[in-house]
Amino acid sequence: MIRDIQDEIVRLKKEKNICILAHSYQSEAVCEIADYTGDSYALARKAAEDKRPTALMCGVRFMAEGVKLLCPQKKVILSHPEAGCPMAEQFGPFEVEAFRKENPGVAVVAYINTSAELKTVCDVCVTSSSAVDIVRKMHEKDILFIPDCNLGEYVASKVPEKNIITWMGGCPVHARVSQWQVKQAKAAHPNALVLVHPECTGEVRELADMIGSTSAIMDYAKNSDHKEFIIGTENSIVEHLKAACPDKSFYPMWKEFLCPNMKLTTLYDVLACLKGQGGEIIDIDCDMAAKARRCLDRMLEM
Repeated sequence: MIRDIQDEIVRLKKEKNICILAHSYQSEAVCEIADYTGDSYALARKAAEDKRPTALMCGVRFMAEGVKLLCPQKKVILSHPEAGCPMAEQFGPFEVEAFRKENPGVAVVAYINTSAELKTVCDVCVTSSSAVDIVRKMHEKDILFIPDCNLGEYVASKVPEKNIITWMGGCPVHARVSQWQVKQAKAAHPNALVLVHPECTGEVRELADMIGSTSAIMDYAKNSDHKEFIIGTENSIVEHLKAACPDKSFYPMWKEFLCPNMKLTTLYDVLACLKGQGGEIIDIDCDMAAKARRCLDRMLEM
């Protein structure tokens, strides 16, 4: 049944000339029918390079907005209209504007996991893999890093010469994992290396053998000579790595390390989108898009 649905999706995307993007936190079944898989910004770049006029994002809203910002000429569809991101929705532009008035001269760095609206009032955007390098290169010493305080604290530890301010925000899924759960996983699998995302808390990062973005975690595990790994990010990555490296063992750090918004998208949703019966077309006001794009352009420049 799954294969039948996948075959029909592949047929329709070819017939309708649609590019399918799937974030790494999607299920293996969804990733198998995608043209590109990976982290959010990498997918937006792939969409910009792709010649097809329509892009279907199997992910969450800020990711579809990112595609639209880089590909304003394309029709961009979000696979599930209710797939949002709590981290991206935690702060709005008014809060940042109020902060700027009270703190002139402080630069504002926006994690890629933010809405297009919030990006309009920030100076530069960063990904989890580029955050340290970009913050280090910035001329400003005082920096507000939003929205993820855990990633912000990680960047601060790597760039001590900067004064990094964070707000109490972030990914509720990564933030829920505790040091106790890491210790439990290590006790169950003493020979496994611990790979964690920087959105995890500092006490979890302290127990890690490697800290990196989703793509960096996957690359590290695939290329390492080690045979066992505890994966400290969304459990879909465990599934993907098991499929990619059947000779190695991968364990979830916690059985509930799951993003409910990412799990909203199913093969049935993808099929409905291709039939014109589901999803949501993403449109961004031209003025907002221009302001938000400046934030992304500076990231590329740096």
